Amino acid sequence: MFLALPIVVPLGTAIALHLLPQRSRLLRVVAFLGAVLSLAAAVTILVRTLSAGIQVLHVGSWPAPFGITLVADLVSALLVVMAGVVGVAVTGTSFAGVDPRREGLGYHSLIHVLLMGVSGAFLTGDIFNLYVWFEVMLIASFVLMSLHRTRAQLHAAFTYVGLNLLASAFLLTAIGLLYGQAGTLNFADLARAWPARRTPGLDAALSMLFLTAFGIKAGLFPLFFWLPASYHTPPAAVGALLAGLLTKVGVYAMIRVFTLLFPDPSASVYTAILVMSALTMVVGLIGAMAQHDLRRVLSFNLVGHIGFTTVGLALWTPAALGGSILYVLHHMLVISTLFLVSGLFLRQRRTTDLRALGGMYRSQPVVACLALVPLFALAGTPPLSGFIAKLAVVGAMIESRHYLLAAISLGVSLLTVLSMARVWEEAFWKPAPAADHPGGGSHPPRLGAAILAPVAFLVSLTVGLTLAADPAYRVATKAAEQLLDPAGYVRAVLGEGVPRAAR
Repeated sequence: MFLALPIVVPLGTAIALHLLPQRSRLLRVVAFLGAVLSLAAAVTILVRTLSAGIQVLHVGSWPAPFGITLVADLVSALLVVMAGVVGVAVTGTSFAGVDPRREGLGYHSLIHVLLMGVSGAFLTGDIFNLYVWFEVMLIASFVLMSLHRTRAQLHAAFTYVGLNLLASAFLLTAIGLLYGQAGTLNFADLARAWPARRTPGLDAALSMLFLTAFGIKAGLFPLFFWLPASYHTPPAAVGALLAGLLTKVGVYAMIRVFTLLFPDPSASVYTAILVMSALTMVVGLIGAMAQHDLRRVLSFNLVGHIGFTTVGLALWTPAALGGSILYVLHHMLVISTLFLVSGLFLRQRRTTDLRALGGMYRSQPVVACLALVPLFALAGTPPLSGFIAKLAVVGAMIESRHYLLAAISLGVSLLTVLSMARVWEEAFWKPAPAADHPGGGSHPPRLGAAILAPVAFLVSLTVGLTLAADPAYRVATKAAEQLLDPAGYVRAVLGEGVPRAAR
């Protein structure tokens, strides 16, 4: 039953938060403890998966494909752990203070509902429940984005929900067509039954429907424009949660569905994924260079780097897909950290406009040291985790003789370096505005341990991923091998090779 804990614990925490007395300190402690419990459950799942193989839970003892099935292979387990890490960091920020209006409207509960949806999407063993978990995430994230109800936030929230509902419509249409032809929705049963029931025309139509739906969810070009229009408006903690997790669920869903249902890398849809990934890299980073607000810079960087997480699927080799999985893990850490850093700027200067910042290196050296790691990890500066993950992806491109794609990736990496160097220079290195100098009339609030601790937690994990890059890449490559050869997944879910404790 431990496979259900990353779903049950956030659900129970969300219910408890609604039933408890509305005392800020109590709510924050319960929310944080719930996130820690979820992370502990996720780590347990990863350890069991590493030691005993793919883990399966048939809910209510209904065997697949007739009942609800939860499955944890290596990629699912890794992503559930990362979701738990981001959840701990985001709930930890609440100890430094939360807008009372948000807190009174269920802010903490909504975070746990969102974490439940993310974990459910990573662990589900059938495609219809994947759609259900997408809707759980959509509802929770929409309310979190619009809780304060400012004009900008409402506009961003409706843009966000409108495009994601369109993606859900594409996904549900594809699921209906798939079920009509295959007669099953269980991932493992589909992988077994679909080769005998597919037709070339339906295969092409379904693959494009799934690509459109997951492309919107992941933020791939040209389906990404809702993301930079939305993610810069909510509070920093909410932005960190959305940026760190939601697009990665779209990437995961694309990898899971395509490796199980469309295992022919010569199909035209993989050429489309390759082209979209390359264009996503270029357009996202060009957009980032044109921005002056830190959170918009990060939003466009988020878009650009999604291309590195999907290109491994198009290349269809264990090295490439393993590199993309490692890149997902790295990116979940650093982009969440940088959104939390933007919250530090808001507390200090009441703005994230780079032109109004400056001098943070002198006034807040601890913040500067903490921000240095994720900024240059995102840029891919050696020897940080971003460099290692990017090297794995680009090396796989060269190995598969996609030299133009490798050149584009290296050019995009240079743009990322320039983008992050500009953030460092504008926010930290240049002199502070006149009003922020002593005697200038500005007294920025002191940043205490409560607000710095979540950032330090994520930074330490980024450094840890850098130091453990070799074993992390080996695990990511093994996860890629499981994805590209789903026979073990099918055997585990449908009966053969299921660990005894999971039956």
